[in-house]
Amino acid sequence: MKKLKYILVFLFVSAEVHAERRRSAKAHLNVFVFLALLLVGIGGQAQQLQTYIQEAEANNPEIQAFELRYSIAEEKVNEANWIPNTEVSAGYFVSEPETRVGAQRARIGVKQMLPWFGTITARENYAIAMADAEYVDITIAKRKLALSVAQSYYRLYAIRAKQAVLDENIQLLETYERLALTSVEVGKASAVDVLRLQIRQNELQQQKEVLEEEFTAEQTAFNNLLNRESMMTVIVVPEMEIPQEAPFYDNQALSLNPELLKYDKLYESVAQSELLNQRENLPMIGFGVDYLPVTERSDVNFSDNGKDVLMPMVSVSIPIFNNRYKSISRQNELRQQEIETQREQRLNVLESAFAKAQSQRNQARIAYNTQERNLKQAQDAEEILVKNYETGTIDFNDVLDIQELQLKFQMNQIESVKGYYVQSAIINYLIN
Repeated sequence: MKKLKYILVFLFVSAEVHAERRRSAKAHLNVFVFLALLLVGIGGQAQQLQTYIQEAEANNPEIQAFELRYSIAEEKVNEANWIPNTEVSAGYFVSEPETRVGAQRARIGVKQMLPWFGTITARENYAIAMADAEYVDITIAKRKLALSVAQSYYRLYAIRAKQAVLDENIQLLETYERLALTSVEVGKASAVDVLRLQIRQNELQQQKEVLEEEFTAEQTAFNNLLNRESMMTVIVVPEMEIPQEAPFYDNQALSLNPELLKYDKLYESVAQSELLNQRENLPMIGFGVDYLPVTERSDVNFSDNGKDVLMPMVSVSIPIFNNRYKSISRQNELRQQEIETQREQRLNVLESAFAKAQSQRNQARIAYNTQERNLKQAQDAEEILVKNYETGTIDFNDVLDIQELQLKFQMNQIESVKGYYVQSAIINYLIN
């Protein structure tokens, strides 16, 4: 009867253990949909990953610096709308030259040079093209920041999920410990079994404390990305699972990457620079007027005596002997060739990163499915141990081995989930 009591206790405890494991596994493996915008569903009143990303974009100093650079570039459009300074000259004749109508006393001149038609518009177009290139930098910086926030977030999730698994396993070992103590009382187990179970608990507690230190460090890094107090609490989703199917993307989607768009904008800016250079190579037209006050002659008397001189003028500035503009044209041509080669090289890098991310995401899915099967088999082995108790042949060394295997498979599953979403975030950065 007493033996039967122990069997029933063990079966009850084991049933509870298995139920708890299934509840825990379900808690960590609920369906989690990865959206293109990296939105992560979080229960209750907790923030979503997208909210964190938006907060980071609003507060990150690097983003703010890029936005200021863009504002400066925008202001340069207004700067481009200019013409050469108006020239004003004045002189006084120390020795007044005599003319038919009298002696000239001074000379006052005003002159204004004007660029060729369309030059100012060409300057503005060039400034706009440069501003567009600066704006792409903001987009790139925001996407990189979103990627960093997402990756840090998934690392935080993995740490918390591992801690939850450790808590579950510590509770399981405590249950085994109580059972071992009971078995010692009836002579079915040794005190050494109890000590081994306690040692294992200590090891798991150590792992949990180490993970807490890792979480604190990662939380600091996460908060720094958001430019806020390092010790602010970060709430992470407790439930994540690899979806059954993942969207497929080909290399054509990489054409949307702003890193490539940056080179397109730079190419366009060089094209606008060349148009401006061609306009500046055209003549400049000047308009002016000279005013010469004349002293009236006393020895003659006629209608124009002492009449001041007003002389309108037109001038043309022609760059006949200036090779500057030819050199600039050649530089622009070479610069466009350079941008094309840089874009091609960057495309190769992005394609390699894309292929690697897809491969590693698929590897994570394979690893996850394998660990899921392993975990089921380990749980079946545990059930066999429970049945062996009925014959009085239970071995707590086997119990520890099975527990360790199950913990290993659970940890590997969490790593697979983290790896899947980290790689998904990279793919999202590359193609969206």
